[in-house]
Amino acid sequence: MDMTNEEYSRYVSGMARPSPMGKDLLLAFLVGGLICVLGEGLGDLYQSWGLGQEESGTAVSITLIFVSALLTGLGWFDTLAKHAGAGTLVPITGFANAVASPAVEFRSEGLVLGVGARIFTIAGPVLVYGISASVLYGLILVLFRSL
Repeated sequence: MDMTNEEYSRYVSGMARPSPMGKDLLLAFLVGGLICVLGEGLGDLYQSWGLGQEESGTAVSITLIFVSALLTGLGWFDTLAKHAGAGTLVPITGFANAVASPAVEFRSEGLVLGVGARIFTIAGPVLVYGISASVLYGLILVLFRSL
């Protein structure tokens, strides 16, 4: 079956269900907000246990990464993301899921060629472009400060 780009676009538009934008936005806002509230609550808890503000922030990050990776490994993160959408992309939880998902998916191929080789297939480009952009912005800042 050979289609032009225009015919394919019409076909896809006819087959796709419309997205309930209002509901999706509300769920993303609520779930993302709940994840942030959880982080704040954990920070307060860790500070009440005697950690300083910087140490409690580190402990919160570690906890959220662990919980996200655990939920990914159990297959529950995808279920949550299916309903919450972009709300699960709060940077630290979304990044943990992006690293853990390929590890779970490719574990049957072995630790080296499966997990080790493919663990950053999703998160790798984010790291490369994020680091590259920060170096570029840093160089621009140094150049403009010296003028």
